[in-house]
Amino acid sequence: MPSPLVECVPNFSEGRNAATIEALRLALTSVPGVRLLDVQSDAAHNRSVFTFVAPPDPSVEAALAAMRVATERIDLSHHTGEHPRMGATDVVPFVPVRDATMDDCVALARRLAERAAAELQVPIYLYAKAATRPERERLPDIRKGEFEGLRERIGKDPAADPDVGPKRIHPTAGATAIGARPFLVAFNIYLDTGDVTIAKDIAKRIRTSSGGLPAVQASGFEVEGKAQVSMNLLDIDVTSPATVFAAVDAAARQRGVAVLKSEVVGLVPERAVLGAGAVSLKLAHAEAHLLEPKIRAAEGPTLDGWLDELAGGAPVPGGGSAAALAGALAAALVAMVARLTVGRKAYAGVQPRVAEILAEAEALRAQLRRLVDDDAAAYAKVSAAYRLPKDDPRRTRAADEALVGAAQTPLAMARGAARLVGLAREIGTIGNRNAHSDALVAEALARAALAGAVENVRVNVQSLSERPPLSRMATVCSKWADNDPSSVTTVHLSSRVRMSAPPTFTMGSMASVMPGMRRGPRFGLP
Repeated sequence: MPSPLVECVPNFSEGRNAATIEALRLALTSVPGVRLLDVQSDAAHNRSVFTFVAPPDPSVEAALAAMRVATERIDLSHHTGEHPRMGATDVVPFVPVRDATMDDCVALARRLAERAAAELQVPIYLYAKAATRPERERLPDIRKGEFEGLRERIGKDPAADPDVGPKRIHPTAGATAIGARPFLVAFNIYLDTGDVTIAKDIAKRIRTSSGGLPAVQASGFEVEGKAQVSMNLLDIDVTSPATVFAAVDAAARQRGVAVLKSEVVGLVPERAVLGAGAVSLKLAHAEAHLLEPKIRAAEGPTLDGWLDELAGGAPVPGGGSAAALAGALAAALVAMVARLTVGRKAYAGVQPRVAEILAEAEALRAQLRRLVDDDAAAYAKVSAAYRLPKDDPRRTRAADEALVGAAQTPLAMARGAARLVGLAREIGTIGNRNAHSDALVAEALARAALAGAVENVRVNVQSLSERPPLSRMATVCSKWADNDPSSVTTVHLSSRVRMSAPPTFTMGSMASVMPGMRRGPRFGLP
């Protein structure tokens, strides 16, 4: 199961100084587990919005690291820009993305607030779902008066006291709002006019606080000579971007003004854009007809996604899948060294053999990649068998059948991995000398895959209700892999399995060819 994931969207009051923006980026990405998805900086607003995702704990560490940079480098006493602001780090919201709840994000917000206030001496206001009182839920209510207004109020007006931290504004970094919320879309619409009063009038008409559309905050600004209706869509499932655009467009036309363009600041869930297209086309179930999501689903998870699943708390994917992946990586490296050798005059004498190695490595790579998924599927069948009631007469047989089936995947892994040991050695000897270290890594990965596969055979076999001969096979296998893996040049594993009632098992035969021997010991299992 993938690890929990949250989104964090810190807004910093700097959109002009490239060095400071880069320092903020480096602070965020220096924390392991953080994936920076987007950075949008606007000189007119003098503001930068960073969007990253991370597991819960790293998300707090990354946000705090960036807040340190903002506190050191941004001076609000000299700051100008179109966007309202009260802090160098103006606002830090946490958003649940995967296997995380809103309560989890509230806890993260409060943890960050305590640490930032103590370390940076910045007053912190908790807002949205993390708010401690109703009047702190809306960010505009907290930020009213901005930096300059709060500077006069904090310490004098109890209503302006922060939730956490000193009851005085930081002289240069101001104050920060930290909270938890659902996905919010920052959506701006530019009008083909420089008359900002039109934008302000339309904003008043559509925002929730004036009786307009639900879950919409809106203001009017002048940006680069054009009137802009700037909005936060607090819940796109309540009021979508398409609905807001239609309302602004209609209001503008009533005033004889056209919409010039729209923009999203930060990131937006794809359903928001998809929904707008579906509404425009009057297309039902549009998501079912999209090509790219189907391709992504067929390709499976990304490497990062798969590693997150491996690191999660579920038993699959597990060691068997990891062993298969190690084998697939070994095959990929063998193929790489072969390709670096093909067509090189210095290796003209080995070209036919290198081509054969390349073909075999690619076939093994495809097979081992499939086994990554097959191992997880096989474990699922074992789990299903063990979920049968203990007094169910079918349970023992079902478990044995599932375990024998589960042993086939690592047997196939071992066969492929052992073959790759030989291929890696050979390509390292005859292939491009500049890639010799890559061939050594391929051999090491293949040996790791072999050892892992053997261990998985052993575990499955020892769990059988009738296991003596199969246990013997696994024990011999383990000794080869664990005690003297360098002695194994090739291992051939056949995977015939025959079951009858009462269960009896025939699991083929195993042979090893060792250095200095024409044929290794052969173990036939009845």
